[in-house]
Amino acid sequence: MDLSALGTETRNERTADLDRMPVPDLLEAMNAEDRSVALAVREALPRIGAAVDLITASLREGGRLVYLGAGTSGRIGLLDAVECPPTFGTPPGQVVALVAGGPDAFAVAAEGAEDDPRGAAADLDRIGVGARDTVVGLTASGRTPYVVGGLDHARSLDARTVAVSCNRDAVVSGHADVAIEVVTGPEVLTGSTRLKAGSAQKMVCNMLSTASMVRLGKVYRNLMVDVRPTNDKLTDRARRIVAQAAGADPETAARALEAAGGHAKTAVVMLLAHCDAAEAAARLDRSGGDVRRAAGLD
Repeated sequence: MDLSALGTETRNERTADLDRMPVPDLLEAMNAEDRSVALAVREALPRIGAAVDLITASLREGGRLVYLGAGTSGRIGLLDAVECPPTFGTPPGQVVALVAGGPDAFAVAAEGAEDDPRGAAADLDRIGVGARDTVVGLTASGRTPYVVGGLDHARSLDARTVAVSCNRDAVVSGHADVAIEVVTGPEVLTGSTRLKAGSAQKMVCNMLSTASMVRLGKVYRNLMVDVRPTNDKLTDRARRIVAQAAGADPETAARALEAAGGHAKTAVVMLLAHCDAAEAAARLDRSGGDVRRAAGLD
């Protein structure tokens, strides 16, 4: 394949003299290019929505969201995966990321690993990917062998598959159930897809995980009621979430949160439904974790 024909590899004529630009002009140019990323993501919203449906179905069935990528793309998947437990209270292993070259490749580039299509198959087998899972392959170029091979292997295991790329008519699009192409065009620094393409992939991952968790009842209104208060900042946030969700004063919210063992969602249902922690937990269990139904608001 002629990589020079890819939009992400072509030269950006607007920054042809990047090395001679004064810093203010250079930063202005980067900012101007970055503004185009959100618009490119907007064009892909219907396909992103289709991917959210697949992921939500997997998680409801007890499956997983598995990100798969190499280099910057793999690191972006990992960043999204590690944020899900503290933000949404997801159990370990429900949202995971596989990076070509293994965990060490997050800190030290293992660029050659992306050229091995069999490497992803071995990584997927290691974590036991199956029919209940959704595998999301991330590749800015849209042709990374590690990702293409991984998606093919995932499909052979009857897993749901999503491809995210930053070029039109990407190779990887033909290897997934849902293909998301966010066409970001030439980079400010030619070929440096950690820039616009990286930002686009991060935006897409944000949408995939957040929208799926909203659909699963991990959010009440726009509050992260399943937040895991593992540090002082998150503990304070949990108290404020309970107060805001239930319309309670800070002291009442703090007492409810303590009675609920630090679980904000349970504390919210306690206050909205005027019940104790055990009853609130039972209501949440019956409602599948949905606060509105648990509190009798729907």
